[in-house]
Amino acid sequence: MHCDKVVYPGACLERACPFLYAYEEWGHTYIGCMQKVYEVEIDLDALGEAQGRKGGFGPVRAVRQPLPMCHAEVASCYVNRLDELGCVNPEFSELPQGQPSFRVVEKSDQVER
Repeated sequence: MHCDKVVYPGACLERACPFLYAYEEWGHTYIGCMQKVYEVEIDLDALGEAQGRKGGFGPVRAVRQPLPMCHAEVASCYVNRLDELGCVNPEFSELPQGQPSFRVVEKSDQVER
């Protein structure tokens, strides 16, 4: 089962995130994340309209480690395929800090004398 980290851009507005930016283009206002936690820029009117409906705007895929103020979750890509193991990508393509999370050893059939 593959899973992704996701963040909720609607929460960025609600929490007045200091890393939220906005710009106007083609008669619309777009918002995005200065820290590039998510890559997309979202039409503010579309976000506001969706936030007013049941379920809200919903999450977008996080491409960087979410910040402490982010509303972030782990979302299963294929919920109907979920098994007892859950997500099999616990590191989400992030390099572990310090020591690697695995060790390579060579097994030899010969016994030293």
